[in-house]
Amino acid sequence: MDDLIKWLKDNRVTEVECITPDQTGIARGKIMPTNKFIAERGIRLPESVLLQTATGDYPDDEAYYSILDPADIDMILRPDPNAAFLVPWTLEPTAHVIHDCYDSVGNLIELSPRAVLKKVLGLYEAKGWKPIVAPEVEFYLTQRCTDPDLPLEPPIGRSGRKESGRQSFSIDAANEYDPIIEDVYDWCEAQGLDIDTLIHEEGTAQMEFNFRHGDALKLADQVFVFKRTVREAALKHNIGATFMAKPITGEPGSSMHIHQSLVDAKTGKNLFSNPDGSASKQFLNYIGGLQAYIPQLMPMFAPNMNSYRRYLPGADGNAPVNIEWGEENRTVGLRVPQASPESRRVENRLPGADTNPYLAMAANLACGYLGMVKDLKPRKPVTGRAGAEADPDVPFNLEAALEIMAECQEMRELLGPTFVDGFIATRWAEYEGFKRVISSWEREFLLSTV
Repeated sequence: MDDLIKWLKDNRVTEVECITPDQTGIARGKIMPTNKFIAERGIRLPESVLLQTATGDYPDDEAYYSILDPADIDMILRPDPNAAFLVPWTLEPTAHVIHDCYDSVGNLIELSPRAVLKKVLGLYEAKGWKPIVAPEVEFYLTQRCTDPDLPLEPPIGRSGRKESGRQSFSIDAANEYDPIIEDVYDWCEAQGLDIDTLIHEEGTAQMEFNFRHGDALKLADQVFVFKRTVREAALKHNIGATFMAKPITGEPGSSMHIHQSLVDAKTGKNLFSNPDGSASKQFLNYIGGLQAYIPQLMPMFAPNMNSYRRYLPGADGNAPVNIEWGEENRTVGLRVPQASPESRRVENRLPGADTNPYLAMAANLACGYLGMVKDLKPRKPVTGRAGAEADPDVPFNLEAALEIMAECQEMRELLGPTFVDGFIATRWAEYEGFKRVISSWEREFLLSTV
């Protein structure tokens, strides 16, 4: 904490945003003067904020009071000195500091997504293993959306025109949005975010930023902050930025592919490769775990009703609808990129950009962990194009996914029953809210025909 206080003073920070991610990945917390932050060294929030949905609603009373203390008690939030970032878009020198959530006796709150990831990482640490991850985050730039009933449209670029057509990897198309992209790069550098490559993705005004590989908790923090950064940069230029999984009809969805490898915590040696350079047993077991348990944890990779619009077999979803694996094969859900033995890794291509980065990381690593400790064997790798039909083992709608997750006892024990019940309850609450809204499709095709 002393180092954090020194850092705040050295940067003349006058205001601190004390934040923690909720189940959806929304930053919840309080803003306070730096002097007050230093004096209190933490804040209190109702534990119930971790059960809020994206709409601000809560699960029904039965679920709510079975998960939380009926008195709606406070939790204690303590700052993580390793998760402090300057806020480059504010008028006054400001920092946002990510906090961990504790109960009154000092235990991490099980509902906290950050605590879930820490719990899974603790299992790896006990084995002497260290996961290495590298996320790739996609998003769309759009015109400002002031009426949610209207479809999103691409923003005006430097040329004064809207982008049209597919522009995968086009440098000129990416340069159309140089002003906002430069702000994103500058602000990420000011915050110490380890972004690497920018590409223009296939969709109209769809971008992708890749992060350098590193520690899973550190990268989850960075993706959490990155999303806020991109939205703020877009607002500065009077446009929008969205990480919805499928925001635009007829355009590809936005994903958050996650590359994963495993090293020995002491030597740094890649445990996915044998001394002769071949794939290790641990590597195959890890993939076996992903294939066995991804179907049980789909809500952590695709948490919203909109998430499942990416998974359209043979259509314009551009997302894998299988959990097959293969080397240098982008038609499978689990791609093994061509790399040296020291860099052997697997890329999970199923998560959407809308997922909570802490929970997506935790789910990946939990699946791989069980694969290794249970000696699970993967399916045979796919060498050609994977089938266009949806994998029957994977639930590609939210209702089925939630029911399957609720029944997985192994993940309930590994992730904690309070988290599993709370997470599922928030997803059901959002789903019930979604069902109350009549869509434009229903009005267009059913209004005068049924």
